[in-house]
Order: sequence, then structure tokens, then C-alpha cells
Amino acid sequence: MVTWRSLGWVWGQCGLVVASLLWAAPAQAGCASVIVDSFPYTVCEFNPANVRLETFNLNRDGVPFGFFGTLAEELALDNKKLTFAMNAGMFDLELRPIGLYIEDGEQAKKLNRRGGPGNFHLKPNGVFFIDDGKAGVVETELYAKLGLKPDFATQSGPMLVIDGKIHPKFSEGGVSEKIRNGVGVRDDGTVVFALTETPVNFHRFARLFRDQYGCRNALFFDGSVSGVYSTELGRNDRLVPLGPMVGVYE
Repeated sequence: MVTWRSLGWVWGQCGLVVASLLWAAPAQAGCASVIVDSFPYTVCEFNPANVRLETFNLNRDGVPFGFFGTLAEELALDNKKLTFAMNAGMFDLELRPIGLYIEDGEQAKKLNRRGGPGNFHLKPNGVFFIDDGKAGVVETELYAKLGLKPDFATQSGPMLVIDGKIHPKFSEGGVSEKIRNGVGVRDDGTVVFALTETPVNFHRFARLFRDQYGCRNALFFDGSVSGVYSTELGRNDRLVPLGPMVGVYE
């Protein structure tokens, strides 16, 4: 297991980098629709010390859930209520993760350090993980060096923000604009999930995490297929079958 004292700095993933944010009141847990620089987003914030935040991919029969509603139905069989879910990492045609995936401490897919095409391989990519009620976002090679063994993890790419800096391959004037979703972790332990409601480029999406939510590290989950499930917002996006998911349940 992780030694928190020796790795304490890992949890400072999202230090406050905008002076005005230093005086902001702590956010309430849950989801909200927000407008930032005239662009609409859905942002959901949870502290895994206070809620059950986990990764999900296969049901009890070993079949991918595919849709948020299917996950909610299976959790209900155990008297658990899904309150939030989001797709959480890229997947293959069989809806299985193409990068590291850990659920309940069991590694279903090893860390993917290979090169290749597409957003996943736009290095550096990274890992979102949860262990013992704490969450982090780290770049893939750093994750490998740290030797972490978390309870839950999912790998995706590219990183959006790395140590307070926007991914070096992102351009402010980038013309690739898509619906996107991703995750960051503030230094108070709050996990910030965000989904764009209109197409944006990578640079703008990265700035949302760094400048608006104070994240020193943030990770892109996916684009175009991105969706969210929120009982609070009365929302259950059902665009296409999805692979790995992250969710909160009661």
C-alpha cells in the first residue's frame, strides 16, 4: 500500500494557482452547471474521504456495463444508489480499457507506456487513482516510478495540466474542438470532474481545471462520447456504449 507520509506531495495535485481562488469558500459536493468565459460546463465535485467513489467496467457476469443506467441497475441489486457517474478513460471495441485499470485493488489491465496514435498516446498521458479515501492524478511515467498500488485506477491521455503547466502540445488557438471530459484533484482532496457542454479545444479545457478550479494536475478522459449521470441534475446521458466509468453511490 501507499505510504502517505512519504508520498504526501502526490495529494497536492491541484494547488491553488490563481490568487483569487485562495479566498474561495470550499465547494459543496455534487454537480452543477457552470459558465466559464461564456462556455457552459457540467462540473461535479466529490471528496473520496466522504463518499464512495469507485471505478466500474464489468458487471458480475464479466460483461461491460456500457451505459450508466445498467450500472445503476446492478448497484441497486445490492441496495446501492448510483448518484453520479462519468466515462473514465479510453477503451477498445469490446468496451475494455486500453490502459491501466484497477478495481477493488485488482489490476485488470497493466500500465500502458507504449507510443502510438490518437489522444491516449499524446504524451504525457496519466493515471487517475483512488486509495484509502484519497485521490490523485499523476503522469504515467511518474506513476510507474512511485510504485503505487491503489484501490481504484484508470489511465487515459493526454494529461491536461502537468505540475501547473498546460500540456506543451496544446495551442491556445487549436482548431480541434470537441465535447470533452476529464478529472483533476484539488489539494484539499476534492476530485473535480468536468464535462464540456459545447465543443472546446484542449487548451481551453486545460485552463478550466488549472485556472478556474486550481488543479496543478488534470487528466483528459475522452471526447465526443463523453457523458454524465447525475441524480442531482436529473441526467442520464446515453450516447454510445462506454468502457471504464467512475461513479459515486450511496
